Formats: sequence, C-alpha cells, structure tokens
Amino acid sequence: MNRRPTRSPDVRSRVGIRVSRVIDQMTVDAAVADARLAVVEFDGARAWLEHARQKPMEPLSAEVWVTEPSYSHVLLVRHRVRGWVPPGGKVEPGETPRAAAAREFAEETGLPGELLPVPAAVTVRSYRADWAPTLGLSYVAVTGRDVPLGGERGQPPKWFALDEEWDSVFPEDRDRIRAHVRWLAARHSVGAH
Repeated sequence: MNRRPTRSPDVRSRVGIRVSRVIDQMTVDAAVADARLAVVEFDGARAWLEHARQKPMEPLSAEVWVTEPSYSHVLLVRHRVRGWVPPGGKVEPGETPRAAAAREFAEETGLPGELLPVPAAVTVRSYRADWAPTLGLSYVAVTGRDVPLGGERGQPPKWFALDEEWDSVFPEDRDRIRAHVRWLAARHSVGAH
C-alpha cells in the first residue's frame, strides 16, 4: 500500500485543502470492464459497482495474487494493521485498476512482473469501519521464487506454502487465493497435455 502522510478531515478543512476522492470516468470504465471479466465475484460486487457508478465513485482498490510456476506458494506482504495480505492498494486518479495493481506489486515486492490478462476476482469490502465500502479487483502474477524480494520499508514480502496459514484481517482471502491458484494449476496441467 502507498504510504502518504494524511491529515484528519478537521485539519484538511482548517488549512483549506480540498481532497478529491472521486474516481474519474476512465478509471470507472476500466473497473467495470475488468469486473465483468473477473473469474469469480464475491460480495455481490458487480451489482454493487453498477449501483455505485450512478454517482461519483469513492476510491477503488487493486491487488495482485502472486504465485510461482509450480503453483505451490503465494507471495504476501506484511501490512502493519491488516496482517499478511496480497500486494495492493488504492487506485490513483487517472489510473486503471490494472495499472494500479502492477504499480503496487512492483512497489511492495520489488519484483518485475506481468499480470495475467484475466482478473482473478472482484469483491467489495471496507478496509476500516469508518470508510465506505470499496470495490476491489484482484489480478494475478506468476513469478519465480528465486528472484530476490524488495519492497517497501516496514512491509516485508514473504512466500507462503499454498496450504500454510497466515494471519490477516481478511481470513476469507486464504481460501479465495488458494482456490484460484489451484484453478490456475489445473488449467496449466490441462494445457500442458
């Protein structure tokens, strides 16, 4: 996740800073297109998006489910509050969700990588109790475990065996990510024959 200093709403208004959280139309259109392509949907995300796009949109999130060519491990980053999560973060104004996912992946892991063409999932969740629900798109990257990891200070990346447990405020992600990686492995083995 990008870590930028933020000010509380009362400080913003006192210093006259106008904070625009509204997503531009190009970003919304890209999110809608990728949401329609996503392999799976959770939390009624597509219907939520259709309703939400009728008014100015709040921020979107994008993340990357990272696995390696044997489909036996996943790469996560240690978030200071959320625990072990896929690399990801907020979609910036003028950025597509796919571009945001690729940017966050590089920033948080130090790895080069190309995202697979089809998004893995679309979901809706609240990242904090006082935040509005956020649409999230999950993309996938396959990269070797032999490449040295980098990333952001204080958010170390780490490979986990696919069946290994990890602590996260989003425990449902474990089964979602595992199921998708197994689905990829099955498709790869069918394609190899």
